[in-house]
Amino acid sequence: MENRYTALLISIIAVSFASIFILSCTSPPLSIAFYRLFFTTLLVLPLALYQKKTRDELRSLPPRTFLIMVLIGVILGAHFAFWITSLTKTSVASSVILVTAHPVLVAPVAFYFLKERLSWVNVAGIAISLTGVIILVFGNYGFSALGLDTLEGNILAILGGAAAGLYILGGRTIRKNISVFPYAFVVYAAGTVTLFFICLAFQAPVYNLRIEDYGIILLMALVSGILGHTLYNWSLGYIRASVASVALLGEPIGSSLLAYTIPWIHQEPSAYTFLGGGIIFLGIYLTTRSVKETDFLENV
Repeated sequence: MENRYTALLISIIAVSFASIFILSCTSPPLSIAFYRLFFTTLLVLPLALYQKKTRDELRSLPPRTFLIMVLIGVILGAHFAFWITSLTKTSVASSVILVTAHPVLVAPVAFYFLKERLSWVNVAGIAISLTGVIILVFGNYGFSALGLDTLEGNILAILGGAAAGLYILGGRTIRKNISVFPYAFVVYAAGTVTLFFICLAFQAPVYNLRIEDYGIILLMALVSGILGHTLYNWSLGYIRASVASVALLGEPIGSSLLAYTIPWIHQEPSAYTFLGGGIIFLGIYLTTRSVKETDFLENV
């Protein structure tokens, strides 16, 4: 029991460093996104192929399951494209808070398509979070003391959050029947290919980056990819989705503290980010609360 929660804690700490690694690079954001998943895929490959059981599982994947995992990988690639680009146009605090708000977007989708129960408390949480998003986005728009927040950057972060929500929603479903390394390898590989074509479409370089950037991105793949996302994917198979979603609230807190304390970044969140972020956190907590038998909306 304790192992799964320890793994979840490590994964949250590890992903909190991702934005710091990204802002320490000088390469274009789409190039960073591509190599971040490319290196993670290379690191997962030997782990996926090490055990015969894992190799057999990869070979025996049903076509429908494989295609769903590829689609999840495409969504993951889109998440990184939106989110990493947002970090160049808004503050770390605003970006990671908005990306972490994905339970607010996922809950109605899960209610409608997966027939998951949604309580009146959950609905109130969604409304509260959306209020926080409005305060954060439009409060900061053109008014940030450091000029870090832009409407474009915040919209990109929201899109990144929507993609992250779909990614986690898909992972919750597939990870019940697929081991972590086969799942991670297929999803990361599909995301890497997706980002390769996104880079080509937007003329972002896929080679000849700074040597220092290759090293930083490789470290990010190891820390935030393997210790972060892969451990998180493993934990999805053993803990409740509500616990996993609420645990992710640790990432914006950790990332914001790191962005403030690290000298070469030193971003101080605005009052609107504190206020809107606090309201979003409250809303996410209510959105992910377990549904009681006497307090839920019937599926329609």
